[in-house]
Amino acid sequence: MSLDAALNKAAASVPECLAAGYVDVSSGMLLSIKTVDSHPREVIDLVAAATADLFNGPNVSMIERMFKKSRGLSDDGHHYFQEIIVNSDNLIHVFMRGKLNAEYVAVFVCRRTANLGMALTKARLALPDLEAAV
Repeated sequence: MSLDAALNKAAASVPECLAAGYVDVSSGMLLSIKTVDSHPREVIDLVAAATADLFNGPNVSMIERMFKKSRGLSDDGHHYFQEIIVNSDNLIHVFMRGKLNAEYVAVFVCRRTANLGMALTKARLALPDLEAAV
């Protein structure tokens, strides 16, 4: 299945999903997007860059290194932050780091009225298909 097809399937399964994307956080590049509305390309590119900052920004990387150091672990590239949920005025934004490749992040944007637990569950269930498509 292609990444676009997997993303369409995932977006259809996550409750009240308005947009879904797949981001390479090492480069900040959006690999695929599915949205119900049209958005300016600049906004979409900024979302991909912001996702990269959320997971690989300098402060997040420093926190992860500090956690590893305090626990006596080597800096092996493992990331502590696996999922980030952002609630805005009208939307729920779910960001999920890939299990097979930690440099890929799935993004789901749902209406605020969506059941958060169900949105997380459906997003988690969709992640393997997205990873298999890359």
